[in-house]
Order: sequence, then C-alpha cells, then structure tokens
Amino acid sequence: MGQTAIEKVLSRTSALLNSKAGDIVYPIPDLIMIHDGVVQSSKVMLDRIGIHRLATPEKVMMVSDHDVLYGSAKAAQRGSFNRLAAKDWQVGEFYDAGEGGHGHIFPIEQGKVLPGMFYFDNDTHATNAGAIGAFGFRLGLEISTVLAKGTTWIEIPKTIRIILKGLLPAQVQARDIGFYLAGQIKSGKLPIKLDNTVLEYAGDLDQFGLGARVALCSSPTEMRAAGIFIPPSPAILSYCKTHAKKEFIPVFSDDDANFEAQFSIDLSQIEPQIVLPGGVGNAVDISTAIGTPIQHAFIGSCGSGMYDDLLHAASVLKGRKVASSVRLFIVPGSQQSIKRMVKDGLMEIFLDAGAMVLPPGCGPCNDAVVGPLAAGEASISTATNSNQGRFGSREAKLFLGSPLTVAASATVGQIIDVRSLSIDTQLNNQTEIAYV
Repeated sequence: MGQTAIEKVLSRTSALLNSKAGDIVYPIPDLIMIHDGVVQSSKVMLDRIGIHRLATPEKVMMVSDHDVLYGSAKAAQRGSFNRLAAKDWQVGEFYDAGEGGHGHIFPIEQGKVLPGMFYFDNDTHATNAGAIGAFGFRLGLEISTVLAKGTTWIEIPKTIRIILKGLLPAQVQARDIGFYLAGQIKSGKLPIKLDNTVLEYAGDLDQFGLGARVALCSSPTEMRAAGIFIPPSPAILSYCKTHAKKEFIPVFSDDDANFEAQFSIDLSQIEPQIVLPGGVGNAVDISTAIGTPIQHAFIGSCGSGMYDDLLHAASVLKGRKVASSVRLFIVPGSQQSIKRMVKDGLMEIFLDAGAMVLPPGCGPCNDAVVGPLAAGEASISTATNSNQGRFGSREAKLFLGSPLTVAASATVGQIIDVRSLSIDTQLNNQTEIAYV
C-alpha cells in the first residue's frame, strides 16, 4: 500500500518509513512560524519556567501581520515587546510591521515555504502551505512547546481526496469553489468529517495558478480541516525553483495510497457564491442575496490577498467608482504586492475608484482592529469567515464573496452578480502570469 503526500511529509520529518494515518509521530519541522499576537504570551510562559533559549532559533520565523497599524497603546506595547523578544530569542527571521506582509502569503511568494516542506504554526491558516504542496500544521498556543523543544507529537491526519472536474465558468473563481465546498459539507450533501483530516485536491488542477490555489485552501480550513494539499503543477514547480531559498523535493500521493474517501465536484455547475452571516458553511448561490445593501467592503485576507486577487478586483474597479454609501478597503498580502501595484498601475486604479489601501497584513479580518462596522451595517468581503462580531459590532451583518463579487458589489452599494457587469478582461487575464 502506498502513501498519501501528507504521510510522506511526516515520514520524512519523523525519520520513520511508511508512516500511516493514525500513527503518532514527532516530526522535526523545516520551519517554525509564530505570529505577532501570541509572541508575548509564549515568551512570558517560557520565561516563567526558566526557558530562555529556543531549541532551534535558526528555524523560527516571527511575523507581524495581525496588528500592523497600531490602533491603541496596548498594540504598540505588544509590538515593542515582540521586537525585544525577537532579539532575545535570536530568531532566524523576524518580519516587523511593514516588512514582509501576511505570514500565510509572503513566505510562499518569496520561496521560503516550498513543496514538500513541513512546518508548525500557531495560526489556523498555516494550511495555505498546501497551495504549493507543503504542509503547515496549526498548534495554537502549544507553539511554545515547539519553540522550547524543537518538536511535539501529532497524530498523522487521514486524507480525503476532492476531485475537481471540468472548467470553471467565466467570472467564477477558486474562492467560489471553497465556499461551495463548505456549503456542501455543512448541509451534509458531502458527508465529510474534517476533524484531523487533510483535504487533497485532484483532477483538472492546471487551470489554477498560485493565487487560485491559495484561495482553495481557505474555506475548508474554516470547516476544521487539519490541512489542505494541492499537488504542485509544472508551472508551480517552475515558480518555486525560480524563487526557492533552498533545495526542496516535492511530494505526491501514490496511486495506491489509502484515502479515507473520495468525492467529485463538477466545476462547470458552480455559480458565484455568497456566504451568508454566521459562518463560511452558509454558502449559497449569489441569486439568494442579490440586492442586499452594503456599507462596507474588504478585499484581502489570507484567503484572497494574493496579487492575482488584486488584479481581479482591479479588472472590475477600472473606470468605476466605489458607491458613495460604501467604504472599500484593499489589503495586499505582501510588501512585494504593494510594489507591483504601483508598478503595474493597480494602485492608481484603486485610488481613482475611491478605495482605501491599507498596509499588507490581515487588515479588518483580524477582528476589525482596523475598518470595523457599526451596528446595523452590512459588509461583503473576502475575509476568512462571516462569524458574528468578527468585524466589530455583533449587530452588523457579514457576507463573503470572491474578489470579483466584492469589487462589483462595492461599486453599486449592494450585492450583485459580477456577471452582470463588463470587466477589463485584458487586465483580468494577467493573473495567469502574475507569479511566473
């Protein structure tokens, strides 16, 4: 019996041959990532028990992405603490506010997370690593254990394969697939249990570039998937070889690997999706929500903060204005994207449309530390979830859509089907070469 890709990754990092789902292993990570919001609690806890040196500081990447614009004295104090912690711990790589961007985006763009890699992370959306065929595993506050000891135990997850068949219709995006999948799982139409489970995509994947693959990772993560894995295409491997900071060996599931289950999705039948308030599983066809007034819109997050996503949004906003009743926030995923926005003219398109461009990072998706909503307002965004209170007031209504849907809705002040608009297809098609 062969192995799944995840079993191979964890066999290599655990120095155990032929490990299988359900085995307990102590993998030695290629990278350890810790985000700004938990650095202080981790360091205080380790200091309290007398651990002042990290086990493998050269592997540690500390990123500042959740709280980039300090909106309070407490946030500024936390940032100051993190800078001192990075120096005291002698971490291998420290990215302060304004330096790297979103921790689930810029390491992929820059070739720091590569196919076949394994890393521990405190944050749920470490699963973005699956976009290039790597495996990021979320530990929460248990990241402190890995900082102190270099590893911890995990149970190898089982893998369910999702076969994507056919081509997506025009102006339906990879983010729509993720929403659709989440809705099918919540409704029970796809009988999938995601606890300690990795979803592996298969099928007609060559149509998805790097940005689309990142988008495919977002919604299953919110449904409790332990990981996402997308076998890297020749184009993805070519990109990684060009940008890699070290050698890497991609992994692929064996033909005779033991998958927990396999399901197929006909992409040609998917329409643009809208996630209703209350959670990413509340996904429905966009016709359900057309005409809903909005006062707030946001394009970004680790689900839709890639440069591809910015190009898609610009293809709608070019030559249009954001409705006077709407405030639209654009949050790029990386400093690299900011530079490209200026070079490629996207910054001008966004500013001319009346959008507000925020520094790279989580933006409003981090519990609305910036860009919150008032009671009674409604938002449409590419955030990771639509949970009550995520953007400030618990009396606000949160909807989710693809970058195309959010941009289109922002121009008219209500949720609309982007297929009803003409868009700049030449600009939109540049997404195919955005990361080559």
